[in-house]
Amino acid sequence: MNILLIEDDKQIAQYISKGFKEAGHHVEWVDNGRTGFTLAIEHPYDVCIVDRMLPELDGIAIIKELRAINNSVPIIILSALSDVDERVTGLTSGADDYLVKPFAFNELEARVNILASRNKASQTNDTSTIQFQDITLNLISREVSANDSIIELKNKEFCLLEVIIRQPNRAFSRTMLMEKVWGYNFDTNTNIIDVHISNLRKKIESVSTKCVIKTLRGVGYTLEKINHE
Repeated sequence: MNILLIEDDKQIAQYISKGFKEAGHHVEWVDNGRTGFTLAIEHPYDVCIVDRMLPELDGIAIIKELRAINNSVPIIILSALSDVDERVTGLTSGADDYLVKPFAFNELEARVNILASRNKASQTNDTSTIQFQDITLNLISREVSANDSIIELKNKEFCLLEVIIRQPNRAFSRTMLMEKVWGYNFDTNTNIIDVHISNLRKKIESVSTKCVIKTLRGVGYTLEKINHE
């Protein structure tokens, strides 16, 4: 798993990081909320472990902002606040789980494994096609169609569309798309994502009457339903 840990207590962070790394996972640790939020929207983590009380941006604010842009990464809150109202606040803000400090690492590990497995299962598509509005993507034939017309896509364009059509209305950063489609870290000196998205957008707009790829300034791109007013 690729885990993001947002925790300002160094001792706790080292304890958690050591445990997951020994289990063979990759852990990225940051000690403030604003940096953690930025990483969460730029990289495709399997699970985020978020402390409740953080500098710059607290855990609840991080979760609310992520959910507001349709980022569905599984999140577990770590908190010393154990009363029922705090747990309810955490869960209703969009967290998937809430674990009170102090905790045993094996319990945290079990909860993280459950969240990651549940998320993976929810993303598994048993059919050969994915559809959003009037666009249909066939995973076997790699054919894309809309309104009885075929959309001719190059390999990377197809891969980009597959990523964004699986989670329409979600904001995808350029870094996230680069890692999912090209499989390596984003180079800020290249406009490869923008070029491919521009070409893909034009091809979709030429046949689809219900979908559009929107540019979200400072964030990235999203696939949305066209709002006909």
